[in-house]
Order: sequence, then structure tokens, then C-alpha cells
Amino acid sequence: MFTLGSHSPKSLRIEVLSGLTVALALVPEAVAFAFVAGVEPLVGLYAAFMVGLLAALFGGRPGMISGATGAMAVVMVSLVTTHGVEYLFAAVVLAGVLQMLAGLLGLGKYIRIVPHPVMLGFVNGLAIVIFLAQLKGFQVIAEDGSSQWMQGTELMTMLGLVALTMAIIFFLPRLTRAVPPSLAAIAIVSLLVVFLEIDTKTVGDLASIKGSLPSFHFPEVPINWQTLKIIFPFSVILAAVGLIESLLTLTLIDEITQTRGRGNRECFGQGVANFVTGLFGGMGGCAMIGQSMININSGGRTRLSSISAAIFLLVFILFASGLIEKIPMAALIGVMFIVVIGTFEWSSIRILNKIPKSDAFVLILVSAVTVATDLAIAVLVGVIVSALVFAWEHAKHIRVEKYDKEGSRVYELHGPLFFGSVQNFLDLFHPEEDPGDVVIEFQHSRVADHSAIEAIDTLAERYIKAGKTLHLRHLSPECRKLLKKAGDLVEVNVMEDPDYHVATDEMA
Repeated sequence: MFTLGSHSPKSLRIEVLSGLTVALALVPEAVAFAFVAGVEPLVGLYAAFMVGLLAALFGGRPGMISGATGAMAVVMVSLVTTHGVEYLFAAVVLAGVLQMLAGLLGLGKYIRIVPHPVMLGFVNGLAIVIFLAQLKGFQVIAEDGSSQWMQGTELMTMLGLVALTMAIIFFLPRLTRAVPPSLAAIAIVSLLVVFLEIDTKTVGDLASIKGSLPSFHFPEVPINWQTLKIIFPFSVILAAVGLIESLLTLTLIDEITQTRGRGNRECFGQGVANFVTGLFGGMGGCAMIGQSMININSGGRTRLSSISAAIFLLVFILFASGLIEKIPMAALIGVMFIVVIGTFEWSSIRILNKIPKSDAFVLILVSAVTVATDLAIAVLVGVIVSALVFAWEHAKHIRVEKYDKEGSRVYELHGPLFFGSVQNFLDLFHPEEDPGDVVIEFQHSRVADHSAIEAIDTLAERYIKAGKTLHLRHLSPECRKLLKKAGDLVEVNVMEDPDYHVATDEMA
């Protein structure tokens, strides 16, 4: 369960160095998301450490990085503002319980229903969100406390260092792969800034990251029904957002590495991570696509890289805060810009005019909603729109072949009968024009839901009013099951096909 991966010296070095690179990129993200949630920076850093470590140990996707995320932070801020940080800790604990239940119930498999256009929209939207988040690094605090864009020499210095970082990451692999290019770029740019005494924004300008070991802290909230009413809605949203982002990130890494993670185990692992984090004063979190891409691009493929990232982050907090705070923000922004370029599915732009218009619309919609609101809403909207488009398209496929046989009018139905096609189904029949006995042949169709049952009942009533008899023939076992559950609702005679061996099936 806790296999770390290959033990060869070369692979161990790559995994550990990749973890170090990720840890450096985790610091400003954790601090920034703590500010978004309205909590102290150390609350975000503790979450990045504990969620990262425990999700790496118990999760289902080796090489994936977890920590404090913006998607969950925007949900937390309302709870912190109205009830305080202690209620946040309690909500994170309960969210962890819900996520563990999701894993035990096998709900992770439902990530498969997310269509590919939604996945592309998710990836593109998050790439844009990551890009926009980096733009805050080009802002400074004015004397009146407001944020202003850098100008003049300060801006040019920042842009130059960002460009240098990106150039190192791009060209270094052509010379050597002994060191992850992102780590080398951060180190080179940091040394350049320190020794040349370049005046530029550093990690220390965000906040101090110095702290101690996280300690057990049971949330100081009343254990009663009122507390549950307050935190439960937030816990449900946090659990859902965390699982959606984690499972989609898992799917993305699966595609990149050509391996397969375990969705249900990841749900359980994320639950364990958040449950424990809430009990140690952390703000909770989930998988981070940006840092996960840094890890994968740096060569991290096993749990060792993820565990190393968490341990290095703790080392920074305990012993190396002074050094980490000197790292220029430009270096980290450059790394994240490379992540944006690598994450965005540029091929999706080229194929927009080659795929169905509905898929192109869903892709753009999910990207836009991800940027405008949050990931969970975007994915939910994308899945719903995709499902409605699917239903609409299949609703148009229902048709009949009509012929007379042995004194009966036979309608041979083709296509699924479900909520989207019931109106088209009813429009296919004209009781006043049919003879006294009518048969609907279902050999090439299926009754799918209660709307279909209602449609059959409506059609039967029309034939009864016209003084005619309606029969159903060649119903599948699933269709018959639906009809029998409906009881007297369906006022028709079911002519069962002997080849179905209905009697034998029922006795078995």
C-alpha cells in the first residue's frame, strides 16, 4: 500500500529533486490561498504539508500533488467570515468523513461520465485561472493600501527575470537532465538576484512562513445540532469540489503518463488527508493541477516525489524560512507560466471547427465557467449540457415502420423511448386512422424511464377512447420490468415473445 516506487539511485534522485521543486512552488500558493480563505498563512502551509503527505500515502494516484487550493478556498471564506476559523476546521473534518464515505461507496468511478469536451474545458479553464493568479505577482501595495500594477524599471526587472526563468526551463533539458529544469531555474534566478542585489519582489513580501510543527487541535465548536447545520452545507461543497478537482487531475495525469490511478482509493485518501488536517489546524485541500504538472514534468512519477514535496515544505517552515523568503517571485511565476503553457490543450483550438458544434460549445462553456466561478460548477454545467445535447440528439432518432399483418396494424418502433423522445413517439401514431387492433413492435427499441411509461399509457388511453386495442410486443426484460413496476398505470396488453423465455427467467 505504501510502495514508494523504484529504488535505483538515479530514480530516487529524480523523485526527491522533483519533490523539492514542487515544494518551492507550493509556498506562495499556500500563502495566497490562505489569504483568499481569510486565515493565517501558516494555516494554508500546514494544509499543504498534511494534505500533501497523507494524500500521497493513502491516495490512488502516485505522482499527484495535493495541498491547499483556490477552488476550496473560495468556498471557505464565507464560513470563516461569518463563524470564524474554528468552524472551518470542523467543516474540513466533516468534509474528510464525506470523502472517505465516497471512496468506500465506490463513487470515484462516476468520474467516467465526464465527457471529453468537459475534460478539455476543465484543463483549459484551470490553465487560464493559474495564469490569472500569477498576474497578482506584478502588483504592489501602494501607500494607501491599494494594489497597483508595477511600472517602469520594477516592471521590466520582473518581466526580465520571468523570461529568464522560462528560458532556462525550456533550454536546459537540451543540455542535461541531471537536475529538474524548474528547480535549476529557481536556483539560478535566486542566486542571480541575491548576488547582484537586484531589487525585486520575493516570497517574503507575501508573508513570513516560519512556524513550528502542527499540533493536534480539536475544533473549538459546540458539539450539537446547530453546529452541524452550520458546517454541513460547507462540508458537502468542500468534499464535492475537492473530489471533482482531484479525480479530474487524476484522469489528466493518467493520460499523460499512460498509467491508471485508482479513483475510489483517491477519494478515500483525500478524505483521510482532510480529516486529519482539520484536526491539526489546517484549511484542507485537494489535488493541485499546477503543482502536479510541475512534478510530472520534472520526472516525478511515484509517491516518493509527493512525499518529498510535503517533507521539504515542512523543512522550509521549521528551518529554512529565511532562505525560502529570499526566492524572487519572478522565478516562481516563470515556473507557473511554463505550467500554463504545458497544461492548456492547444490542440483544442485547432479542432474547434472539426468537432460537433455542441462539443465545441461545451468546451468553451466549461472553460469560461471555470474562470468565472469555480471548478465544481463548471464541471456540473458541462455534464448537464452534454447530457441534454445527447438526449436531444437521440430524441430525434425514434421512428416507425408501419405495415398491416393478419388484420392488425403493426408499428415497428426504432430508437430509444425516453423522456426526450416521448413527444416524437406520440406524434407517430394516429388512432382515428388505424384499424381496431394495433401492435407496437419493440424489437428494435427500449422503454427507458418513467416518462416512457407515461407516454405508453397516454397512447393507450387514446386508442381506448377510439374504441381500439393496443398491444406491445417483443419487450426486453428491462422494459417488462419497468412496465410491471408501473402496475395498473399501463393500460395495455403485453404480448411477450416466447423466445425471451419469460416464464423460465421469472422462476429462476
